[in-house]
Amino acid sequence: MADEVHDGAERAGRMPWPGLLALFAAAFTAVMTELLPAGMLPQIGAALEVPEGRAGFLVTAYAVASFLAAIPLTALLRRFARRPVLVGTLVGFAACNAATALSSSYTVTFGARVLAGTMGGILWAMLVGYAARMVPPERRGRAIAIVSAGITVALCAGIPAGAALAGMFGWRAAFGALAVAAVVLVGWVLATVPGFPGETAAGRVPLRRVAAVPGVVTVLGVTVLVLVGHQAVYTYLAPLAALTGAGRASVVLLVFGVGTVAGIWVVGAVIDRALRVTLVVVLAAMAGAMVALGALGGPVSLMAVAQWGAAFGGVPTLLQTALVNASGQENADVATSMQTTVYNAGIAGGSLAGGLVLEGAGAGALPWTALPLVAVALAIVVAARRHAFPGRRAARDRAWTGARRVRVPRTTGGTSGCR
Repeated sequence: MADEVHDGAERAGRMPWPGLLALFAAAFTAVMTELLPAGMLPQIGAALEVPEGRAGFLVTAYAVASFLAAIPLTALLRRFARRPVLVGTLVGFAACNAATALSSSYTVTFGARVLAGTMGGILWAMLVGYAARMVPPERRGRAIAIVSAGITVALCAGIPAGAALAGMFGWRAAFGALAVAAVVLVGWVLATVPGFPGETAAGRVPLRRVAAVPGVVTVLGVTVLVLVGHQAVYTYLAPLAALTGAGRASVVLLVFGVGTVAGIWVVGAVIDRALRVTLVVVLAAMAGAMVALGALGGPVSLMAVAQWGAAFGGVPTLLQTALVNASGQENADVATSMQTTVYNAGIAGGSLAGGLVLEGAGAGALPWTALPLVAVALAIVVAARRHAFPGRRAARDRAWTGARRVRVPRTTGGTSGCR
């Protein structure tokens, strides 16, 4: 059914909205599962009879498991049809969240969080490549933006809503609701998301060869530079806001969040026409925001936070799309698993670096720490116009070459992917 819907929509020139929104909901569910405990640590700790610090390890366990699982499990599961793997990860989320809601043992809850993190590592490696395969090459960026918006919506609306639900009915109810939502999402995926075959033994490119594809390492390098710079400041935004007089931390975070929503909306509208130019603009805007945060104060700082949020909002989508374009659609899952690992490493590295700078030089030094990292990333994007971040003509030629390699099998209604 989903294959027929997808095939008809593509022939008619329409975006496969039901399927893309199902992937959007999968991204939303993964973020909610990962971050929801952070706002409930006192309640969780009391219920499981552990200190709040140990309760915080439930968030750490998810992140570490996701980091470690992304590349090896993606490589292991490449041979299997894509939709059953996607459904399996969602069933895993449902089971892990149900176990978390019902468990009265810290050990059992910790194990459930580790397994949930493993599901997250698999899911994040799949989503971008899946969205890219559901649409023609010239709409790839918009499709990825739609799916990636699930992250932003979860952060800006989902987490506060989950916290409110936990406040009214308890933290177990919040995880129970997530488990039920994941079960419903399984049915949505089966009804609307097309099935794609796994990779044959002959078609599976080794990980080292995927990394050696021109442009892949460059995109990964830009990813880690931007994430380290961003996270070094974002993690310690509260003390920076207090120093600059930008306002209360809650207000500053809200301004940043609204900016990210606007940023991803704008990027989704233009990414397929001007990925390279858009990425240059947003990185330049990030650099400018860091200068303003470091040199100015008061209302200007709040405006700089808004600019920073709007610029960063579209960066993940731009870099994910650039990686899929560089690696080739047939290598997207493996390449994205590498980016997932690099992304998490950048977050960890940025938080560590920011903490060291905060302790050694104070909050005022944080923007100046991020600025050179973002500037180097911008310089790489400007210079890497051949493979990693090609101009419009080169990108169009690559998309046309890739489109000629796509073959639709007679036995299904969907696109089989590159061969």
